Amino acid sequence: MAEDYVLPEEIATAAPTRFEKFLRVFIVLAVLCLAGELVWLLGITPFRPFSGIEISGYEGIAREEILARAGISPDSSYFSVNVVNSEKALMGFSALESVKVLKHFPDKLHIILESRKPVAYALSSLNGRTVPVLFDNRGVIFRIGGNENDESLLYLLPVISGLVIEDPFPGMKLPVMFVPLFQALEKIGISAPELFQAVSELRINRKSSDSFDIILYPAHKKIKVRLSELNEDLLRYTLLMVDVLASKDSGISSLDFRSGIASYIPKEASSE
Repeated sequence: MAEDYVLPEEIATAAPTRFEKFLRVFIVLAVLCLAGELVWLLGITPFRPFSGIEISGYEGIAREEILARAGISPDSSYFSVNVVNSEKALMGFSALESVKVLKHFPDKLHIILESRKPVAYALSSLNGRTVPVLFDNRGVIFRIGGNENDESLLYLLPVISGLVIEDPFPGMKLPVMFVPLFQALEKIGISAPELFQAVSELRINRKSSDSFDIILYPAHKKIKVRLSELNEDLLRYTLLMVDVLASKDSGISSLDFRSGIASYIPKEASSE
C-alpha cells in the first residue's frame, strides 16, 4: 500500500496548475502596471505642464494678465511654480485684498483671489478732472475714475468729503487716523445695510493733525449731524432723531452728538 501515498518531494516537483500559472502572470503584470503608474505619477507628471488651472474669486482682471503676473506660462508645472513668489507678484494688483495659490499634486493649480470691497469714495483732482476714488476698510485706494458699472456702485456708497487726496494712484493709502472710521462703515454696511444707504455724505472736520470730527449728512434730509465717532447704535439713534425732527418741521438745521448728549442749532442761528 506504500505506492498509494504521494511523497512530499513529489508534491514539490508537481507541475503548477493552469490557475496557478494565470495567477502568477496576473501578479507580475499588476506589479509592472503599478510600478509604471508610480513612475508616471511621481516621476513624470509633476514635471509636465499643468493639466488644469482654476482661477476663482475675482473677475475684474483678465485671466491672461493674472497668469502672466504670477509667472505661470504654458510650460509651468507642479515643481516649477513657486507659490510664495506667485502670491507676492499677484498682490501687486491694488484691486486685490488677498491671494492664495494652491498646487494640487501632481498637475493641478488653483488661484484664489479676493477683491477689495469699497466702503466709501472721495472726490479728487487728477489731470485737471474731478474723479471718484474708491478705497477699502484699510484706506487703500484701489480704483480711480469710473465707468458705467461704477455709477450704480457709487450711488450705494457714502462720499467722504474733507479728505485731501493729491495725485491719487492705485495702492495709495489714506492716513491711518481715518481707518477706524472706514472699518466702522464696513461693519455697518454688513450688519445694517439700510442704515449704510441712509447716509449721503460724511465730512471730515480736522481738529488737529491726529484728530477729527465727523459731519454726517443723511440722504434726503436737510438736518446734518456732528459726531465724534461712528457705530451702528449711534447711527441708528441719530437717523431716528433726524427723521422725527424732519417730519415735525422743527426748524432745526444741525444736531450735535459729540458730547454724548444731543444739542441742536435752529436754522436761523446756523452759519451755513
